[in-house]
Amino acid sequence: MPAEGVGSDPRRRTTPARWRVLGHPDGMLIYQVRCIVEDHGWTQPVAEDTHKILLGRSGAYRRWLNGRTGVSDATSVLLTRPGDEMAVAHPFGCGDSYTCLEIDPEVLAERPDAARWVDRAGWSGSSDPALDLAHRLLVAECRRGLDGFEMAERLHRFLARLLSYSADAEDAGAEVERAVRRRPATLAAHRRLADRAREVLANSGFTLGLDEVAREVGSSPHHLSRVFQRMTGSSLTAYRNRLRVRAVLDTLAEPDGPPLGTLASEYGFADQAHLTRVVRDQVGHPPARLRQLLTATDPA
Repeated sequence: MPAEGVGSDPRRRTTPARWRVLGHPDGMLIYQVRCIVEDHGWTQPVAEDTHKILLGRSGAYRRWLNGRTGVSDATSVLLTRPGDEMAVAHPFGCGDSYTCLEIDPEVLAERPDAARWVDRAGWSGSSDPALDLAHRLLVAECRRGLDGFEMAERLHRFLARLLSYSADAEDAGAEVERAVRRRPATLAAHRRLADRAREVLANSGFTLGLDEVAREVGSSPHHLSRVFQRMTGSSLTAYRNRLRVRAVLDTLAEPDGPPLGTLASEYGFADQAHLTRVVRDQVGHPPARLRQLLTATDPA
């Protein structure tokens, strides 16, 4: 389906991309996007006109949402509502891919758990491995083919899980900000440092050591580790592993993906056994099983 038939994401008017509609049951629309970068600069801010959930799958980019700049990568979740203004930039020389779920106001009005989303400005955070796997399994199921009834039910169940997760994550983020509310300049500096580390981790090819990442962001390893943990709730090692596992999951979803030994080497694991252990620890399944679950027979 051509881009203009899918909605109004600002990047679809400013960045070349490939679009795949997965379904549109009962006031909801789910689709996938893979951005192709031609201009590394910022797009013009565009006002959103629907409620959207953007779930990162691969790559990284910078976003400007309602006056605040941040980084989106394969761990990111972004909730926007009509009137939110967003612009994006791809300064890293790579594109990104994501899944988008658009929801009509009438659908949200019937959901008590959506009140916080409807009443607030855009929210951004990171998904945990369980939520990310649920997102990827939902996409695989949609691509295999679901009738409208089943797809609507699955989307509602996923939405309930995501809204509960985002509310908890937002509360945890507010605790971090309250902890340093008397030092706004420190909070801003720490947020920039953590975002810069996320940029480097997302675009390093998983080849850099901790000292090299710290040098890239102009920090000492100890200070970077402490600030990153405080701002994200995750150690640098855990975050790097989350990025690596999501890169593996993205590749496992390809019908003719490479063997596991090749994946282990490509994403910086010691060997195939190390890859299997880390993936299983994060998402509860070994890579071979995930390849079966995530690979869709694609009629397109």
